[in-house]
Amino acid sequence: MELRHLRYFMAVAETGSLTLAAAQRLHTSQPSLSRQIRDLEYQVGVALFSRSAQGVKLTDAGQAFMDHARLALIQVDAAVEAARKAAQPAKQRFALGFITGQEMTWLPQAMQVLRDELPNVDVTVSSGYSPDLAQAVARGTLDLAFMRAEPDFDLNYQVVSKEPLVVLMPNDHPLASHNEIRPHELVGESFIGMGGKARVLRAVIDDYLTRAKVQIKPSQNVDNPAMVMSLVVSTRGVTLIPAYVENLMPASVVSRPLAGKVPMIDLSIGYNKTNASPILKLFLSRFSELIQRKSDSRRA
Repeated sequence: MELRHLRYFMAVAETGSLTLAAAQRLHTSQPSLSRQIRDLEYQVGVALFSRSAQGVKLTDAGQAFMDHARLALIQVDAAVEAARKAAQPAKQRFALGFITGQEMTWLPQAMQVLRDELPNVDVTVSSGYSPDLAQAVARGTLDLAFMRAEPDFDLNYQVVSKEPLVVLMPNDHPLASHNEIRPHELVGESFIGMGGKARVLRAVIDDYLTRAKVQIKPSQNVDNPAMVMSLVVSTRGVTLIPAYVENLMPASVVSRPLAGKVPMIDLSIGYNKTNASPILKLFLSRFSELIQRKSDSRRA
């Protein structure tokens, strides 16, 4: 069994389609991918997928195999990254990740914490969805990320802030005239929900609506903040979203606070407990300084 078999298997499992996996993820032909999957199943000795006109679906054996295959690929990627770091010891690398939009809030403070080491460190910054950041930290391509505490990854998390959810809506929406919004006022509105990439946020929203005894069925589910705001405008819908997104709002969108006990969502730093980077160790030792700098910037 070769690593490519595992990568092919994961691409098919995650897309649920041989055709999509071949064209979009692996850039190979569908017949060639089908042969590779059959070869893998022959080596494992059981069927990993059930096939139908609607696509492919993991069997129970395939589901069990996927958990171990994902871990094996993460470990391989981490080994490659460790080798690359060891080959370039002259200037240390420190890779930071942020949930899209949070770099505007937290990058200045993070760089100030590292200010004394910056001449000797090659700092890279990237942004993306929280689960993707968690996977990158687990694989070693990121040293630390500002993200949600993703339950599927064995990482260490420390909370940096608790952020309220607010209601987003078009600037001429009837609810925009309210100083604050009660959850029952969202009933009957076109509601934009959170997709699978934002499942921690989605869980917070679902819990809030359940506690408020409000039933709302989303008209769409999306992940990207820009797409959320685009749908708010185009569908004249509303959504619940962390307050940091207010920094990204166009003039056509407004936000209003929620009334009563406002739901909060944690923003955490996540890092791999096996990461021996001295820069990471330094960053963590100055964690309280990071929080203090953010507090000072709010008061300024």
